[in-house]
Amino acid sequence: MWRTTTGKRYGFRAEMSIWGSPNQHYSQDSGSAIQMYCAEGDRYRLIEAGFHVAPALYHNRDVRFFTYWTKDTKSAGCYNLNCPGFVPAPGAALVPGQAIAPTSTYDVQDRYVRLSINEDPKSGDLVLYRHDLERPSFLGHFPRELCPGTSRIQALTGFVNYLLTIKGPPMGSGHFPSRNPKRSGYFKHIKIYDSK
Repeated sequence: MWRTTTGKRYGFRAEMSIWGSPNQHYSQDSGSAIQMYCAEGDRYRLIEAGFHVAPALYHNRDVRFFTYWTKDTKSAGCYNLNCPGFVPAPGAALVPGQAIAPTSTYDVQDRYVRLSINEDPKSGDLVLYRHDLERPSFLGHFPRELCPGTSRIQALTGFVNYLLTIKGPPMGSGHFPSRNPKRSGYFKHIKIYDSK
């Protein structure tokens, strides 16, 4: 995980590589995401968007775009559109839960998506965009009530979740970073937004 310190944060953008995990066990989760932790007293709310393989959630091993939020980092949260929270834009280029293909192939093909989360200066909502298409595409928003104020931490994270009784799935390609983007997972072209 890469993260900022707590401070006045308005948003950020990053390019993330997309990797599949075809042999992943049903109870495992593997992926990458952009995250915003929203300070509320001594607790933090969390909103995030990214890509993961989560067989228990989707009943297959496709790589899927996801959104997630939780009222505090200790409570169970909500994926995609399973409860009120993220509001998708009409005709969005990606919808929460949508499969995405093809994925990166080790030493052959580099696939990535560039996402941003930033505060809309008029509504205060946190808007989500996709930036790797011909022009930026508005995907939807997290209502400002899910992330009040501007005291926030911004983070980029790769993650795996699994039971300790079985071997964990790979993160990204399962290989350590190298100078070749076709060999490992990455975040790059990171931009941090200020109040303007």
